[in-house]
Amino acid sequence: MLRLVIPCVLLATMAVPANASQGLDLDRATIPELQLRMDRGKLTAVELTGRYLARIRAVDDKLHSVILVDPTATEQARASDRRRRAGQLRGPLDGIPILLKDNVDTRGLQTTAGSRALLGTPPAKDAFQVQRLRAAGAVILGKANMSEWANFRSAKPTSGWSAVGGQTNNPYVLDRNPCGSSSGSGAAVAASLAQVAIGSETDGSVVCPAGMTGVVGHKPTLGLVSRAGVVPISAEQDTTGPMSRNVIDSAITLAVIQGRDPADAATKAIPRDHPRHYRLSKDSLKGARIGLWRLPVLGPDVDRVMTAAAASLRAQGAHVIEVEMPYQQRIAELEFPALLTEFHRDIDKYLATRNGPRDLAALIEYNRNDPLERTCFPGQELFEMALAAPGPNDPGYLAGRRELTQLAKRSIDETLARHRLDAIAAPTNPPAWKTNCATGDNDIIPSSTPAAVAGYPDVTVPAGFIGPLPVGISFMAGRWADGEVLSFAYAFEQATHARKAPKFLPTIG
Repeated sequence: MLRLVIPCVLLATMAVPANASQGLDLDRATIPELQLRMDRGKLTAVELTGRYLARIRAVDDKLHSVILVDPTATEQARASDRRRRAGQLRGPLDGIPILLKDNVDTRGLQTTAGSRALLGTPPAKDAFQVQRLRAAGAVILGKANMSEWANFRSAKPTSGWSAVGGQTNNPYVLDRNPCGSSSGSGAAVAASLAQVAIGSETDGSVVCPAGMTGVVGHKPTLGLVSRAGVVPISAEQDTTGPMSRNVIDSAITLAVIQGRDPADAATKAIPRDHPRHYRLSKDSLKGARIGLWRLPVLGPDVDRVMTAAAASLRAQGAHVIEVEMPYQQRIAELEFPALLTEFHRDIDKYLATRNGPRDLAALIEYNRNDPLERTCFPGQELFEMALAAPGPNDPGYLAGRRELTQLAKRSIDETLARHRLDAIAAPTNPPAWKTNCATGDNDIIPSSTPAAVAGYPDVTVPAGFIGPLPVGISFMAGRWADGEVLSFAYAFEQATHARKAPKFLPTIG
């Protein structure tokens, strides 16, 4: 059984009142608190699942963050309640409602990556991580909307839009963008439509929507979580990770979905001594050396949030050292051409497992013949460029990918070593821009790239606001340092309590 060790000081704060079921605040509740309520008979998994289903019905017309609800969700919750009564609970996720990004294969449920081309027959089996969630007793609540094909279709995409799910809106200000491509996962968790959601990232697609929707997002070390059964962009960079309203819930979920999978060779590299649960301490920043990468390109308002964040880090006993990350321009030059080749290779393999277009060429033709696929992503320039890109055995591609990955690893490793750092912190996102299909995204989000390309962990936690719009701070470190960055994020979260619930404002000036 996988379990999370919760610090004793945290447990001491979790007294459950006698009227716990009536007083439950979904926005603030953590998984450990929910489990205590259920253990004491003050809440059932059926009641909890019902609360989330009611929230989806009441709120999601404003957000379009949930593509579909699993019709078996309530029965899954009943099964959890039976296990609890029998003393046969499967772990801390038993009875906890979770949404899956709609690029994660789910047996019996549509899995479309937001594209009408994959509507029809659902996948034949669950992705490996979904198997682990079910084995842990989690309630699969449904599928979250996403930027179609994880934002790897149009040259000027609009994050959060898909032909299947429409446009996901930011719950803080509805005409603002939630960022991509795990947009539905971030918006749904922020709006308390699920306790946790699973997102996926190639570069920025967990941490950016988490930052822009004021939640926690963890992009794990590449290989810690299996990608088998997930619609791909690049096996060299893709991973999935949890998104939640607090660090504890992300750590619990990561402990469940991680693990070796024979179908994903990258998971063979997980160290034998890698934690099976994560120790979170609100004192972890004491004495830690944290590099602050300010990224002034994100603007003076974001920089003011980072200055306040640095003060909070220092107040918790951290030594904060200003740093610059080397090699960023060259990394930016190399990443896109590599992803084109890898997308063609990997999407062809995935499409061969599904009914519908069997390869990228057929997918391009499908989009040409479906006008609904062109209503907000008018083009498919990236698909066409990927079709024409050099093959995966091309010497130029191979040399470029080697240089790209090495430079990204060196950027983090050398910065950590030069300044004797435990982690690097950086702003996750700018304030959310207005959603506009005609102009697409204002996508200046460079802080995710070093960790994404290197395959290193990156966790974002709410840091503050610019007006009503959230800004996150990301903690990055070396390979397999997932536990360390989670604990730093937890300490920052507990010291600042920066997150506020969204108010669903229609617009701002």
